[in-house]
Amino acid sequence: MSVRVWGTGAGALVVLVAAGAWARGSSAVDPALWDRVRPAVEARLVAQAAGTGAGESEPALRSRWFCRAEALDLEESGDRVRAGIDSLCEEYGVRAGALVFCSGAEVPQVMRLERDRANGGYRVVSQEEQPEDADAAWNASHFSSYAVSRLDRGMGSAWLRETARTHFGLPANAPVRDC
Repeated sequence: MSVRVWGTGAGALVVLVAAGAWARGSSAVDPALWDRVRPAVEARLVAQAAGTGAGESEPALRSRWFCRAEALDLEESGDRVRAGIDSLCEEYGVRAGALVFCSGAEVPQVMRLERDRANGGYRVVSQEEQPEDADAAWNASHFSSYAVSRLDRGMGSAWLRETARTHFGLPANAPVRDC
């Protein structure tokens, strides 16, 4: 084989390895770290949502907020973690055997956490969420380009509905109605 064929092959290999490393680096979220910080993140989301829903004005609904966070960017530095997340919180209640959806919102956020040595977990020390009137520049300045591309796909409600049905003791096929 000629040197030219080997050179072309080696060049292609370098490009493939570099592209793979870039893609892996831009999308890598340490699942073990996320498992450790996620409880604090989601507890914060639920606590903040309480008292803001339409269903809470109807005590008979027994409405409650359910929140889920998805890590988009996750950076650890010592005892501190910066978590770029997409969050989805929805308020559900129950009426006549049906799950009742009252309100909800999906909001990109950046939370900073630090290790809480007393309980072995993490606690949120600051939080910044995307303003309602934000444009693409806000996302670009707070998230990696890979994370921004994931924001466009949105988060589904299936897991939240399943969790709400279980919480209220409803069967898996209980209908969902509006508040």
